[in-house]
Amino acid sequence: MDNVNLTDNFLIAMPALEDPYFSNALVYICEHNENGALGIIVNRPIDMDLAGLFEKIDIKLEQTALSGLPVYFGGPVQLDRGFVLHRPLGHWQSTMAINAEVGLTSSRDVLAAVAKDGLPSEIIVSLGYSGWDAGQLEEELAQNSWLTVPARSDILFDLPPEERLPAAMQKLGISFSQLSDVAGHA
Repeated sequence: MDNVNLTDNFLIAMPALEDPYFSNALVYICEHNENGALGIIVNRPIDMDLAGLFEKIDIKLEQTALSGLPVYFGGPVQLDRGFVLHRPLGHWQSTMAINAEVGLTSSRDVLAAVAKDGLPSEIIVSLGYSGWDAGQLEEELAQNSWLTVPARSDILFDLPPEERLPAAMQKLGISFSQLSDVAGHA
């Protein structure tokens, strides 16, 4: 497991993972290095839409067609902070480039641009993120807590949230019903 880099991959929570935050979660890994990992849960909308969020943070949502887009529970870390997973990458004050197309921005300027111009057009807005300390994710992988699969932008941005996990599982050729909550080693 040493030197594995899961940036731009999905993590699929195994049934044996008993953490309620991650039950049936599909996590998109935005950064993974020797210091740890950061990801966003992309299949868990909360009871808030963009209109509600923008009202709370005092940004006028001129693009009313976006008002019904869901806000997501990105993970249990910094729940009071917003994160925008978006395509295209663009140029924002605080953006982490995940690949040549997708970025994660935590600065307010991206939300202002979405509200005014509807750009970037492909977004997942989350409150909070999922984080792992150095070596923690590797340890969880060794304990069979997660499956990994290379991420695809179409799964992130073209599918409704309830279809993202099954689509990622399909890339592995399995369905959730085939997973056991008992790990085995040959």
